[in-house]
Amino acid sequence: MEQAYILIVCEIGTEHDLSSKLMDIDEIKNVMITYGDYDIVIEAETDDGTKMDDLITTKIRKLEKIRTTITLRVTN
Repeated sequence: MEQAYILIVCEIGTEHDLSSKLMDIDEIKNVMITYGDYDIVIEAETDDGTKMDDLITTKIRKLEKIRTTITLRVTN
C-alpha cells in the first residue's frame, strides 16, 4: 500500500470548489483547506506506487485551477 500527503497551490478563491472535486476521487481519503504557502493538503492511499503516480499525474494535476503540487510519500 502507498500513502502520501499532497500539498496543493491553487488559484485564489478556488479552494472550496477544488476540495469538493478532490473528495470525489476514491483514492483520496482526506482533504484539508489550509492557509499559508499551500492551499489544500490531501491524504491519498493507493495499492502501489504505479497507481499513486497515476493518481497524481492524471487525476489531480489535470484539474483546472491547480498551479503546483508537492507529494510527500509516507513509508511504514
